Amino acid sequence: MEPKKLLIITYYFPPSGGPGVQRWLKFVKYLPDFGIQPIVYVPENPTYPIIDEGLLAEISDKAIVLKNKILEPYQLASVFSKNKTKKIASGIIPNQKKQSFLDKTFLWIRGNIFIPDARVLWVKPSVNYLENYIIENEIDTIVTSGPPHSLHLIGLELKQKLGVKWLADFRDPWTTIGYHKSLRLSNYASKKHKKLEHQVLNSADSIIVTSKTTKTEFEKLTAKPIKVITNGYDNENVATQILDTKFSLAHIGSFLSERNPKLLWESVSELLHEIEDFKNHLELKLIGAVSQEVLETISHYNLDVYLNNLGYVSHNEAIAHQKRSQVLLLIEIDSEDTKSIIPGKLFEYMVSNRPIIAIGPIGSDFAEIITTTNTGVFFNYSEKERLKGLILSHYNQFLEGKLQSYGVGLQQYSRKNLTKKLADLIL
Repeated sequence: MEPKKLLIITYYFPPSGGPGVQRWLKFVKYLPDFGIQPIVYVPENPTYPIIDEGLLAEISDKAIVLKNKILEPYQLASVFSKNKTKKIASGIIPNQKKQSFLDKTFLWIRGNIFIPDARVLWVKPSVNYLENYIIENEIDTIVTSGPPHSLHLIGLELKQKLGVKWLADFRDPWTTIGYHKSLRLSNYASKKHKKLEHQVLNSADSIIVTSKTTKTEFEKLTAKPIKVITNGYDNENVATQILDTKFSLAHIGSFLSERNPKLLWESVSELLHEIEDFKNHLELKLIGAVSQEVLETISHYNLDVYLNNLGYVSHNEAIAHQKRSQVLLLIEIDSEDTKSIIPGKLFEYMVSNRPIIAIGPIGSDFAEIITTTNTGVFFNYSEKERLKGLILSHYNQFLEGKLQSYGVGLQQYSRKNLTKKLADLIL
C-alpha cells in the first residue's frame, strides 16, 4: 500500500533549537513506521531565537520538507534592539515593574497589532502556496501546530477552501497561556484573540493537546473531539555520563522571570549556613536562557559563587547534562494559568535516572506525572520547609553515593508510542 500523505504545518523545525522543535521532529521521525508519509511545511527564512544545527541530522530521510518565505516583524524590530526582540520571541518578558518604554512598546505592538502573533503575515502566502500543493499531490489530511497560533489560521483557511481533514495541535494553550496577560492587550485585541481561538477550535476536525487541563479548558469552548498526546522522550544518541562530583542542582531550559523560585534559593541559602560542608559540594547549574530577575535573586541570596551559568547548549549537550547532574530542577510559574503546562524536558528528565525536584502551582498536570512515575517530588510555592528537607535528604544520599531515581511506567511516554496515538487519529 502507498503510505498516507500528511501535511504538517509548523514554524519550529531544525535548525531551530529549544523545546518547541522536538515534538514534531520526533513525530516526523516515527510516522513512516505507521504507514504515513510526513510532508513538513516550514518558513524558508525564519527568525528563530535559538539555533541548533545538530538537530538537522535528526530529520527523517523519509520526510519531504517544503519551505516558503516569511515576512516577520521580529526581523524589523531587531534593528531597534536585537537583544530585546530575541527575548520576547523566546517568551522571556521582563518584570512589569522593570519594563522600559521600549519593552512596553514592543509588547503592545506584539499583542495588539499582530494578532494572534507576529507570524500572522505568513498566513496568506502559505494558504496560496499550499492550496495548489494539496490539490496537485492529492493530500486529504493536514495538521497545524501552535504556538505560534497564527499557523492554525492557515489550517482554518485550507479547511474552508478545500474541505481537508484538519487536526489542530496545541503545544500550549492560546488565550490562557502564561505570558498572554503581559501583552498589554486592548479590549478589542483580547476579543479578537478569543474569537479566533473559538473559530479554530470549532472548525478543526480534531484537537490535540498536551495536557488534561488544556483538554478540560477547551471542552468548554468546543464539542469537537480532543485527544491528549503529551510530549515524550526518545532514545537519544548520547554516551553514558559520569555523574558530577559536585552536588549539582541543574535547571535546563528557559528560566523566565515569573518562574523565579525564591523558596528554592532561600532553602539552599539556609542549608549553606546550617550544614558545614554543604558549601564545598554545592553547584547551581543553569542551562538555557536565564532572565535578569532570576540572576539578581540568586545574587541576593549570595549564591553567585556556586552558580555555573552555561547559557544555551545543543540538545545533545543538554541531554548529557541531565544524565550527569545530581538533581534536576523543574520550575513552573505559580499561576492558575500554568497548571496545564507540562514542560517538554520533563520526559527527558524522567529517563535520566536523576531525581527531579519540581515546583509549580497546586493542581499542576505535571505533578501527577512525576508522582505516578516515581521520578521526583513536587512542591507548591508554600512548601519551603518540606522542600528544604528533601534537598538535605538528597544531599545526604549524594554523600553516601546512593542518590538516584527509580522510575516506573515510563514506556508510555516514549516518542514512538506517542506517535502511534497520533497515527490512530490520522489513519
